[in-house]
Amino acid sequence: MRKILVVGAGQSGLQLALGLQSHGYEVTLMSNRTADEIRTGRVMSTQCMFPTALQHERDLGLNFWESQAPRIEGLGVSVAVPGSHDPGPTRRAVDWLGRLRGFAQSVDQRVKMAGWMETFAQRGGQLVIHGAAVGDLDYFSRAYDLVLVAAGKGELVGMFGRDASRSPYAEPQRALAVAYVHGLGPRPEHPDTEAVRCNLVPGVGEMFVMPTLTTSGRADILFWEGIPGGPLDVFRGVKDPAEHLSLTLDLMRTFLPWEYARATGVELTDAGATLAGRYAPTVRHPVGRLPGGGLVLGVADVVVANDPVTGQGSNSAAKCAAGYLASIVEHGDRPFDEEWMLRTFDRYWDTARHVTKWTNAMLAPPPGHVLDLVGAAGQLQPAADRFANGFDDPSDFEDFFYDPELTGSYLAELGATPPAAPAEAP
Repeated sequence: MRKILVVGAGQSGLQLALGLQSHGYEVTLMSNRTADEIRTGRVMSTQCMFPTALQHERDLGLNFWESQAPRIEGLGVSVAVPGSHDPGPTRRAVDWLGRLRGFAQSVDQRVKMAGWMETFAQRGGQLVIHGAAVGDLDYFSRAYDLVLVAAGKGELVGMFGRDASRSPYAEPQRALAVAYVHGLGPRPEHPDTEAVRCNLVPGVGEMFVMPTLTTSGRADILFWEGIPGGPLDVFRGVKDPAEHLSLTLDLMRTFLPWEYARATGVELTDAGATLAGRYAPTVRHPVGRLPGGGLVLGVADVVVANDPVTGQGSNSAAKCAAGYLASIVEHGDRPFDEEWMLRTFDRYWDTARHVTKWTNAMLAPPPGHVLDLVGAAGQLQPAADRFANGFDDPSDFEDFFYDPELTGSYLAELGATPPAAPAEAP
């Protein structure tokens, strides 16, 4: 029986460990926290998983919370009128809802990772609670056929060199601030439809609002992404959760009053319901070399870390885990050498490259043809639906998003009129 070590107990690490376990591998999982510590700790992320990623979980029988989590059926976009955050009424230049094929779901990673970790142990997996360092892996690697590093932060990431050709940004492009809340009202435009709402404030940043399942039941995530140094970049050093929520709501009142209007009665879900930080989007080389000469393979955001502006983190992690699992099983009893590691990563990169291209594009000021597309989606439901479903399959953006001629041809096919000043929504 082949022995595999998985370091890191997030979406990709646990999905891989449980998948390998189901195929009969002898799997050891290393985590720096116990399941109880994860469950009772601070929120770790935002996440909204779209149909393809959810299916990977179903394929392994890991969709434990599917009947409990909100079924997200749409993805909406609102764009504030440029400059409308100055004193005076704030208006929307664009406001529409795209319908998803299938549904998306969000489960607080504290719920999912704790539950999956307990399942792994119950099924006979060896669980080691230890914060791994490079020296630890150098020692442990001699006992395993393959070491997979799925811990996306800390010392271990330093083993994987930055791929400058695929990493255009050397600095963080957004300051991130998250709050999980109870008591958010529905959007009056679609009160009976659960949806992720993407609110864009030109030159300032973005806010995402998404339904989720957390440790205390159904909740919503309020997620600001601010351009560094701008008016949303105010969460650094804020430790008090109540102050974090107050800042979140003050910024909503200033920049997005239509979202603030349904948030006046919210409260934090728990004492660990806030998170703030920033990181530079980075693609790294997939193979790490240990001091003793051993090789390890990086997984998911260890090697492809995108900004969360396109909501792809957990989706990419699930897709990476599924691809790596297939590559391991197909490889049989042959050695997991460097050639195999590079080939396995390339298989994932064929999907991940579309996520990276789209995410990096969304971090930059939008060109005119993208503004035309987003504006037209307010009058053309097929365009809104296609944009929304691109969150599930970002490769589709190649055919209508990046190139002005392809965008123009697509809108012409839908019968769009030439672009004009967008109508304002109240």
